[in-house]
Amino acid sequence: MERNASENSGSDQILGGNPIDWDPRSPEVLADQIGAYDRMRKACPVAHSDYLGWSLFRHGDVLQVLGDHETFSNIVSRHPSVPNGMDPPDHTLYRNMIEPYFAPERVAAFEPVFRRIASELVSDLRRNPSCDVIGDFAEPYAVRIQCGFLGWPRTLHIPLLQWVYRNREATLARNTQAMAAVALEFDGHIRSQLELRERAGVDASDDLTTCLLRQRVEGHRLDHSRIVSILRNWTVGELGTIAACVGIILHFLAEHRDVQDRLRRDRSLRPQAIEEILRLDGPLISNRRVVTRKVAMGGRMFEAGDRITVIWASANRDDAAFADAKRFNLERDQSQSLLYGAGIHVCPGAQLARMQLRVVLDELLDGLEPFALFSGSKPVRAVYPASGFSSLFLAPG
Repeated sequence: MERNASENSGSDQILGGNPIDWDPRSPEVLADQIGAYDRMRKACPVAHSDYLGWSLFRHGDVLQVLGDHETFSNIVSRHPSVPNGMDPPDHTLYRNMIEPYFAPERVAAFEPVFRRIASELVSDLRRNPSCDVIGDFAEPYAVRIQCGFLGWPRTLHIPLLQWVYRNREATLARNTQAMAAVALEFDGHIRSQLELRERAGVDASDDLTTCLLRQRVEGHRLDHSRIVSILRNWTVGELGTIAACVGIILHFLAEHRDVQDRLRRDRSLRPQAIEEILRLDGPLISNRRVVTRKVAMGGRMFEAGDRITVIWASANRDDAAFADAKRFNLERDQSQSLLYGAGIHVCPGAQLARMQLRVVLDELLDGLEPFALFSGSKPVRAVYPASGFSSLFLAPG
C-alpha cells in the first residue's frame, strides 16, 4: 500500500537502513497502477520498497538517471543482456552493431508484411466481434509481427505467448527459480532457430536471425550466447509492449468516440494520437538501474549498489513536464515524452514500433465500424510488470 509523504518519518518500517515507503504489489496499487503512481509522484516522488528498491516517479528525476549512465548503471543482472544491460564501452560497441537492423529502409521493407498480418486479424475480428481483443487480437498481432521480423516460424506463436504469461507471473512473484526456468525455456526457442540456420549453411533463410549469425564484431562472429541475448531483448520487449499498446489504444478510442471519429476522418493525425494516448497510459511500466556511487536525489541519499526503478508510466504524466498532463491533447509537443526512453539507451526500435502501431491502427479504423466498450464485461487491467489490459471486449458503438 502507498504511504503519504507525511508518513515518511522515523516510524516507517526499516529494511537495510532504508524506510519502506510503499508496496508496489499491494492490492491497492495493482488495482490501479497508473492512479497509484500519480499519487506517489505527489506524495513521495522518491520512494523505497523491498521489491523495487528506490522508485522514481517524477519526469525530471527519471531524465537525470537516463542521462547519467556513469552514476546509474544498466548492468542490473548477473545474466548478460546485449546491449541493454551494458554500459560503455561495451554498450557503445554493440549498440553500433545493432543500429543498422533498425535503419529506416529496413523498417520500411517490413510494412507490407505487418499490414497483411494486421489485415488478416482485423478480418477475424469482424467475423467474431465478441472476442477478447487482447488475447484474440493484440497478443497475436505482437507475436506474429515479431516472428515475421525475425524470420521465425508460425509454430513458435503459441509457445512464445505462453512464455510471456509465465515470465510475468514469475517476475511479479519475484520467484527467482521460476524466472531462471522461463529464461532457459526462452533461450531454448532461440537456440533451436540458430541451430537450424547453422545446419543449413549457405542455404539458410535470408532473415534477420541469419544476419545475426553472420554478424561480425571487431572481426569475430558473435557467439550464440550473445545472439540469444540480443534476440531475447528484442522479443521480450516487443511481445509485451506492442500488445499492451494495441490494447491501450483500443480502450482509449472506445471510450473517446470523438477522437475515434476524428482519426477516422483524418489519417494524418493517427501517429500523433498514438504518441499522446501512450504518453497518458504507458505500455512499459518501468526499467531498472544500479547506483555506482553515493548520490542524492529528491531529498533521499542513494548508496553505491542501491537498486533504482524508473517509473515511465508516472514520468510521462508529470505536470512539471507536460502542461495539464492528464488531459489528451492531440496538438501536444511530444519532445519531452519518455515513451521510448532517453539517453544512450533510448529504444533503437522506436521507428519500427511506431510503424507497427500506425499500421495496426490504420487497419482497425479502416476495417471496423465505429466501436465502444462492451457494457457486459468490464475491462481488466494488467498487473505489474505488465501494463495495459489483460482482457478487453468491444461492441459496435
